[in-house]
Amino acid sequence: MMLKVILYAYTQSVFSGRKIEKMLNDSIRMMWLSQNQKPSYKTINQFRVNPKVDALLESLFIQFYSQCVKQNLIDDKAIFIDGTKIEANANRYTFVWKKSIQNHESKMNEDSKALYHELVTNKIIPEIKEDHDNELTKEEIDLIGSHLDKEIEDLNQHINNEKCTKTRKQIRLKRTKIKKYKKQINDYFERKYRYEFQKSILKDRNSYSKTDYDATFMRMKEDHMKNGQLKPGYNLQIATNSQFVLSYNVYQNPTDTRTMIPFLNSIQETYGHLPEYIVADAGYGSESNYKAIIDDFNRTPLITYGMFIKDKTKKYKSDIFNTQNWNYDEINDEFICPNNKRLGFKRYAYRHDKYGYKRDFKLYECDDCSECPLKNQCMNFNSKTNKKIMKNYNWEYFKSQINKKLSEPETKNIYSQRKIDVEPVFGFMKAILGFTLPQESRH
Repeated sequence: MMLKVILYAYTQSVFSGRKIEKMLNDSIRMMWLSQNQKPSYKTINQFRVNPKVDALLESLFIQFYSQCVKQNLIDDKAIFIDGTKIEANANRYTFVWKKSIQNHESKMNEDSKALYHELVTNKIIPEIKEDHDNELTKEEIDLIGSHLDKEIEDLNQHINNEKCTKTRKQIRLKRTKIKKYKKQINDYFERKYRYEFQKSILKDRNSYSKTDYDATFMRMKEDHMKNGQLKPGYNLQIATNSQFVLSYNVYQNPTDTRTMIPFLNSIQETYGHLPEYIVADAGYGSESNYKAIIDDFNRTPLITYGMFIKDKTKKYKSDIFNTQNWNYDEINDEFICPNNKRLGFKRYAYRHDKYGYKRDFKLYECDDCSECPLKNQCMNFNSKTNKKIMKNYNWEYFKSQINKKLSEPETKNIYSQRKIDVEPVFGFMKAILGFTLPQESRH
């Protein structure tokens, strides 16, 4: 009953617990759905955030999916995945940036180490650590504060016992200096605690909102000021077929690329399997996603990549300085440049992206570009080095597979359904339902 009442209220763009309670008293439809039961707004809100509701919704999604398949409303060949940014119900100006924390923490660590060395050198406190190069921990800063408290207490006792006015004055001056050190240590301890707390909230994110710790600052499509302002929000991912939402999840990552694998895992966990074709736009096209879908999930990705359209333009194909258009000598493993110079294989290389994914490359280099008349056109910067090419053959393989699949009539037709399948759902949700997401835990 509670779920029927809440879902109906959502279809009427009513999300407030108090307004839903009011509808139970005013709407005949709501009275019929609730069988004249009238839960309070507190009961409604407690039901919505109860962890058991997640399992209930998952069960309903499975039943809904099975019913749609039985009635031939959807087919089991493909799912269409897309994401949208939903602005959080949080203050836009309560941001906390990871880079800012790192910069301030680094400066504080240097200052606290310098103060510690000064205190030890002046024999105000004993040494509390052997390695002076490492940063002070929160516990060590607290221990320094305890030593300073004891020093201040000893000075207070000395002042009370001292009869000489001049000596008492000197001791007070020394105590004033110690109190100044103590104030600095207290500040470092408080900041150390605050930075550690903020980093525990951030985890692998770059930002969060002080009024909604789960929200990450993102660029929204709805940018009324036209200044690229970052706003607290979430990345909502949905999987559809025939405009029926079969699965959804909310992520804190602003980019769609990193949501694909965990989202597919959640779909597989819910339904026990994945359709043959995974369809999405170029925002999901990455080596890691292609590899996971093909090798781990054993499914076929119908996902374009960033240069998919540009690769096919006449200008791109006819550019003689584009290394993608250079002739390749398979026997000698060499590329031939427009000046007929050869770039031979030099070594293997690899790079890790900022999320830790490893990409393997082969490095090719020309032996001598110094006298080449085309050097300024071939190399976009003034360099004394020779022309180099980094080739990622895994990436090239995945691109060729995608191009092959999207040139076949059947799979090309499936991919062409993407825009009219998944994107209208977001339009309906935002424009008609007026949906906003208050907190991640309430999705």
